[in-house]
Amino acid sequence: MFRPDAIWTTDQGRRLTGREEIAAFTHQVLPGAMTDSCTTYEVVHVLFIRPDVAAVKVRQRYLTGDGQPIGNEGSPLYVMAKEDGQWRLTACQNTEVLDS
Repeated sequence: MFRPDAIWTTDQGRRLTGREEIAAFTHQVLPGAMTDSCTTYEVVHVLFIRPDVAAVKVRQRYLTGDGQPIGNEGSPLYVMAKEDGQWRLTACQNTEVLDS
């Protein structure tokens, strides 16, 4: 879950600020975008900046319904903070990997 004041930058460089703007964008873009396909996320590195703050590097792959790769991978970075016992997305940057 995103913090109310989270920042997200899409793989196309669009900056979204706040949970409401992020939700509005994803509700507009995601429905139908992944018809007959799925996305997998693999955590490849975690750097604890403090015990309650972590930078998480992820490998994002887009697959057909039968598991075949589609297009380029993504390489998101999530900065997460632990608040009230839950990890929350704070600042996120998605980057398309052009040579995948």
